[in-house]
Amino acid sequence: MFKYIKNDIPASVVVFFVALPLCLGIALASGAPLFSGLIAGIVGGIVVGGLSGSKIGVSGPAAGLAAIVLTAISSLGSYEVFLVAVVLGGIIQLILGLLKAGIIAYYFPSSVIKGMLTGIGIIIILKQIPVFFGIEKGASLFNFANFSTGSTIIGVISLAILILWGSVLSKKGKIFQVIQGPLVAVAIGIVYFVLTKSDETLKISELVSVPVPEDAASFLAQFSFPDFSAITNPEVWVIAFTIALVASLETLLCVEATDKLDPHKNVTPTNRELFAQGAGNIVSGLIGGLPITQVIVRSSANIQSGGRTKLSAIIHGFLLLISIILIPNLLNMIPLSVLAAVLLIVGFKLAKPSTFMTMFNSGWKQWIPFMATVLPMVVTGNLLLGIGLGLTVGIVVILIKSYQNSHFLHIEDKSNGKQRVKMTLAEEVTFFNKGAILKELDKLPEDSYLELDVRKTRFLDNDIIEILDDFAEKAKNRNIDIKLVSERGVVENPDSYIKFFKLRPKSA
Repeated sequence: MFKYIKNDIPASVVVFFVALPLCLGIALASGAPLFSGLIAGIVGGIVVGGLSGSKIGVSGPAAGLAAIVLTAISSLGSYEVFLVAVVLGGIIQLILGLLKAGIIAYYFPSSVIKGMLTGIGIIIILKQIPVFFGIEKGASLFNFANFSTGSTIIGVISLAILILWGSVLSKKGKIFQVIQGPLVAVAIGIVYFVLTKSDETLKISELVSVPVPEDAASFLAQFSFPDFSAITNPEVWVIAFTIALVASLETLLCVEATDKLDPHKNVTPTNRELFAQGAGNIVSGLIGGLPITQVIVRSSANIQSGGRTKLSAIIHGFLLLISIILIPNLLNMIPLSVLAAVLLIVGFKLAKPSTFMTMFNSGWKQWIPFMATVLPMVVTGNLLLGIGLGLTVGIVVILIKSYQNSHFLHIEDKSNGKQRVKMTLAEEVTFFNKGAILKELDKLPEDSYLELDVRKTRFLDNDIIEILDDFAEKAKNRNIDIKLVSERGVVENPDSYIKFFKLRPKSA
């Protein structure tokens, strides 16, 4: 692990500078104590980094969970009760890892996953707009008198820096890749506060507020602990399962994306990653931190900065720990609108207009499940509801396509006074296809000739065999001749389809 330390130390410094504003910003978006975001970043670096099998993945608090955390804290009424759900969510992830459920993400349609990420992005944007303009909680967004001049000015400057850095300067040289836009925005925000401090342009409520420890005892007193008396609350368990599901999905999607970005093509063991994330969430929840996932922003920064082993992620965690011990006063000079600007960019990247266009152009089979996921999430703020509805609609779409694609029908001209009809069954035909096949069989005219081709069929549900068997009797009454074509040969007017398919050597 120490073989590439010369690569990992510089990379860890870059990741630290990327992670610091994101930890604070995501805590802000989550409606949680800002200190909780730093705790999650530390645990994600040190604990998850140490247990993970990923060489370049970096974990910490994720923007994708911010909407869940915000709603959960509000509904549970206490941050300490919410921490119980974080711990339980971690235990569920441990179990998923032990059960080798690392392939879980592959069972969710990409349209639903993209819808989930897009919905999260929109929620983040909507929640950060008031913070960006320094609008006090409960005040109207549409009354310009409620805007804070100081917050708005530094927010706009920060947003301009982030856009300029991301779209132009990051392509101009390595120095602009090592020094990331969020760090520059934070630094300018601190300078702005110092220059305008005497005028009180920014109120105390518009600045970051993390505890400033005087000694070791006061430092330890900053940590929150879960209230396990709430463990019997059913809502806590619902939130725990939500955290476990979404955190696992986000992590596995990030693992896939990170492995693709990795120039050295390392492959991350997904089951071990779930185990590591579960352990991290248990530790984070026990000491007052936010839920953790592997995060693509930190991971890609690690790759771009030349990180080679997990040592980079671990060192970044220790750097975060040192920062809250040595420079909390400096952290408290950061305007919240700067962090809101960082989160607006994060939200926009998750919910790009181009994503909507891509999904729309992909056809209704992608568009409908995508929107069925996005709309409920944005309207209700309930991420699990959005995923559930999107998944349900996705399944319905699959059933409709399965219904339509069970067979191919070709009608030929009449020959010897009989109309020839060829029906070719699909590779897999299940009970979902009963209606479509029955409809076609019932439409066959009297005095016709049906050629039923099952040579490509590898699975034929017993329900389908039964309706074919029933149709054999109807065919005699309607003077319909049937030729069954299979890999075993041709059978004219078979007496029993059940017997025929039972004796077939293949699964159909």
